Amino acid sequence: MSTLTTGRSIEFPRSLADSTAGAAQSAAIAARLERLPLTSYQRGLFAIIATAWFFDSMDLGALTFVLGPIKQTFGLSTSQTGLLSSMSFLGMFAGAASAGLLADRFGRTRVFQVSMIFWGVGSILCGLAPTVQSLAAARVLLGFGMGMEFPVAQSMVSEIIPARQRGRYIALLEGFWPLGFVASGLLSFAVLSLADWHWVFILQGLPAIFVLIVRRYVPESPRWLASRGDAAGAELVMSGIEQKVLQKLGGGTLPAPSPEKIDVRMSRGVKTLFSAGYGRRTIMLWCLWFFALLGFYGLTTWLGALLQAKGFPVTKSVYYTILISLAGIPGFLTAAWMIEAMGRKATLVATLLGAALSCYFYGGATDQTQLIVAGLCMQFCSFGMWSALYAYTPELYPTHVRATGTGFASAVGRIGSLIGPTVIGFILPTAGQSGVFALGAGAFALAALAVLVLGEETRGRTLESISH
Repeated sequence: MSTLTTGRSIEFPRSLADSTAGAAQSAAIAARLERLPLTSYQRGLFAIIATAWFFDSMDLGALTFVLGPIKQTFGLSTSQTGLLSSMSFLGMFAGAASAGLLADRFGRTRVFQVSMIFWGVGSILCGLAPTVQSLAAARVLLGFGMGMEFPVAQSMVSEIIPARQRGRYIALLEGFWPLGFVASGLLSFAVLSLADWHWVFILQGLPAIFVLIVRRYVPESPRWLASRGDAAGAELVMSGIEQKVLQKLGGGTLPAPSPEKIDVRMSRGVKTLFSAGYGRRTIMLWCLWFFALLGFYGLTTWLGALLQAKGFPVTKSVYYTILISLAGIPGFLTAAWMIEAMGRKATLVATLLGAALSCYFYGGATDQTQLIVAGLCMQFCSFGMWSALYAYTPELYPTHVRATGTGFASAVGRIGSLIGPTVIGFILPTAGQSGVFALGAGAFALAALAVLVLGEETRGRTLESISH
């Protein structure tokens, strides 16, 4: 379904012959990528992308651990605290929506590198913020950089990893999210024992310099180059990838490519998301992202503050939040296995429903043991859900709109993540913690329903066969 250009221009194809020739090039590139054995070269590219994902997670997760101290520093009310916690998601909404369009137009690697600048500067500005207004503005900037990162990183990993391992690797990519979250908690625990919350953000912004440098070693997606009609560029990058794979294999020959069929379509951009064959997928993904992120961020952002409301001191609440979040590590590893063994759809439904039940029992916990057990189950299922969500989304769109489709789904999710913490800030004084977690449980259940009714399975299929 590729929409192609001729030569290196960005004009729409002028004839069916031009489109057909471009589709043949895209099919050839896809077949050559799919036949490659997975070596340390592809794993190295994955590691660079995953490292950036890890540091992004640290920056976003930091607010969970320092929201209580920030509230005390600026003397914020509960509703004002909820609004502040939503500022990152406001930036993420704008970043995700714009990055998808930009990545499909100008390339994955350019947008990938620019996102580093925004979140690195944003994090340092958070640490230097003297007022709550400047902190809110810095959180928007930080969120914009993160929002740019997510759809592009998903698209890049899905386009360089062969179909037989694609789902597992995207799930593992998402696994760096709980690792970063836990690392952020450990850093916050250490820093808050010695200094104030400003230093947490400053220290987390410094790795952006390192990641910006190493990202230059990630090549442009040959699938994207072919979809834009840049046959020469696609061939150059593809040949380079093949040479590096052969070097890692110690010489020899590569398996023969298997033919890939690609339909020729003249549409491009946002309207493709609602064209024949994609409208149902788009509606399903938007519902899934909206309700899943409303539930997840609405609860996770407030975990530390809610524990403090139960009487735990700041450092103790950070400790328990880290402990609960550790369950996300086996959660994403389990999901990485499930999505290839059971499929994306079954994994999403199972983890979302598990998260809903865990939320319900967490809100009704009457002692510390129940709180910890329910919290562990909630984070196990929630981070498992994230792994399946990120593996599933980019698979449902063709190359020429993959980042756009993923970006808009993520942007709709950011609306949910923007609403969640804010709504909880308003309903907590009246509905209490049981009402807060009932809201989260309902959101997860609605996300599971959307997948169950509208979702389709993509396990083991090439990207081209899914979009065909």
